[in-house]
Amino acid sequence: MDYTQLMPGRAFKPLHSLLYYTQRVMTPRPLRRAVVRGLAGYLRVRHGMPDQKAFAGWEHEKTLAAMHADGYTLLGPLLSPQQLGDIRAYLADRLLAPHGRTQPTFPAQAPPPGLRMAEYSLADTLGCPHLLALANSAPLVRLAARYIGCKPTISAIGLRWSYPQDGSGAGSGLQGFHRDCDDWRFIKVFVYLTDVDEAAGPHVYVRGSHQEHCSVRLQPYSDDDIGRRYGASRIASITGQAGAGFAVDTHGIHKGMVPTQTPRLLLQIQYSLLPVYMYRYDAPRRTAQGQLDAYINRLFVRQSKI
Repeated sequence: MDYTQLMPGRAFKPLHSLLYYTQRVMTPRPLRRAVVRGLAGYLRVRHGMPDQKAFAGWEHEKTLAAMHADGYTLLGPLLSPQQLGDIRAYLADRLLAPHGRTQPTFPAQAPPPGLRMAEYSLADTLGCPHLLALANSAPLVRLAARYIGCKPTISAIGLRWSYPQDGSGAGSGLQGFHRDCDDWRFIKVFVYLTDVDEAAGPHVYVRGSHQEHCSVRLQPYSDDDIGRRYGASRIASITGQAGAGFAVDTHGIHKGMVPTQTPRLLLQIQYSLLPVYMYRYDAPRRTAQGQLDAYINRLFVRQSKI
């Protein structure tokens, strides 16, 4: 996506590189927890916390406990059928780019042969109805704040199609088991924008793996390795109808399965302690009229005084 380009090249910033790799190499869990507590405490003093009443109506403590224990939690329907219709209508004539590229070239209905994944531009994602409002909804912001320990930063937001492939659907990269190490602490909210069953590439997560030591060198894991190490009871496959959402600590082992029959459209919102310093946030930002928290949205939204 536009904002996930690696820093080397014209966007290289030595300080950002240092900040990113500092958290990567600091792998001992007690030390990482101490740093997170210190950073979160400082940010709470500087920027406060979301409204304590923001999670009214949610089983908030149960949801938070599931995040801490398992590394993921189901959030139920986050978008209504009407909102999903608005989103589909908006995206109908928007073009996509193959994953890892920035130039949109084709519509969702006509992907190039053999393509696994494709993404909408950041500008189209930010302009899509309901998505920024959902990312800033009180329950999601509050959950992220409680899990991270301070008012969160929205550090990534994107829309990605995954297309069916022949065969077993075994994947690599994002579609094979792996860990993310974007920041000291972060949480991702995924929302299915199409119905997702086992044939449509569900998200798969290894329960409790977010609590494990992570080596400096991130590595892929084969399905056989994960099966032998954890057993079937620890591996959760998350299916759901369009509009359903779930929160995940993707420091834990996870993958998005390759669809075998039906394409999948997924919304991803990432909340983190700090900006993700391996990303460059140099795309034009969307302007909003003062209803969004300026700190939480500072990487993607320019506040208007009108």
